[in-house]
Amino acid sequence: MEKKIVLITGAAGFLGSHLCDRFIREGCHVIAMDNLITGSKKNIEHLFPLGHFEFIEHDVTKHIEIAGKVDYILHFASPASPIDYLKIPIQTLKVGALGTHNCLGLAKAKNARILVASTSEVYGDPLVHPQNEDYWGNVNPVGPRGVYDEAKRYMEAITMAYHNFHGVDTRIVRIFNTYGPRMRLNDGRALPAFIGQALRGEDLTVFGNGSQTRSFCFVNDLVEGIYRLLMSDYTMPLNIGNPDEISLKGFAEEILSLTGNKVKIVYKPLPVDDPKQRQPDITKAKKILGWQPEVSRKEGLKITYEYFRSLAPEELNKQPKEFVSKR
Repeated sequence: MEKKIVLITGAAGFLGSHLCDRFIREGCHVIAMDNLITGSKKNIEHLFPLGHFEFIEHDVTKHIEIAGKVDYILHFASPASPIDYLKIPIQTLKVGALGTHNCLGLAKAKNARILVASTSEVYGDPLVHPQNEDYWGNVNPVGPRGVYDEAKRYMEAITMAYHNFHGVDTRIVRIFNTYGPRMRLNDGRALPAFIGQALRGEDLTVFGNGSQTRSFCFVNDLVEGIYRLLMSDYTMPLNIGNPDEISLKGFAEEILSLTGNKVKIVYKPLPVDDPKQRQPDITKAKKILGWQPEVSRKEGLKITYEYFRSLAPEELNKQPKEFVSKR
């Protein structure tokens, strides 16, 4: 049987690299695309020797040229943590707008099915809890987080426009907090920040009073949900995440218990527009995809902690990346 051709943008990032692994296991030919602004070739270098894997260093906000057929496109190119998108706000908006436009145009030209990676951040600081797909959100378009939130909301809008107007076969996944091996320790999100601080013997920094909640999904579960959505007939946005909710204070305490480090939790002011609650309603994913998370937070954290512990000392102590591009 002829191999399916899969283009994955943002392929050298945390989620993109795990998607590359999954589609290789499914027997596909994977074309990985990334401009490496936040991704790293280290995440996919184990795939380079394979004959059915190829890497293209390219910025998807520029025209995308792929020879031959493409069966599936998964658009995951985007900064995904506040420390990134606050430093490169224009690139964040461009990849959500121009990058998505280019990917949709390619899907139309190739008659390919495309899945775009949206986010729970489209719900903003929610007034509905837990968040279901029918909730329109509470987003500040001109706040510091607006560059990411609105880029993803626009992504959803243009994807539905291509679906309705051009008949492009589209899927939209709204991804909630995800964790696992290959996360960057210095990306600023709660889990790698807590584990990095614990490994370095530093106090754990919690913003606000720690009562704000998050729900963490292990990456293997997320990839399974994304794969099922791509292979389904469902074309509306769909939440994929783990509804097991925990406060950030409670989460920091779990990290301390896991690592055994005798450090303190310290509190700093809450960032502007930081969501107070984040918990997915996955009723539709259960019904439509027959999917729900299988990996417990205890099990997933142990795997992730062992990954971070295995990093070289220079990686462990690396400070957040400074971006110099002004585009």
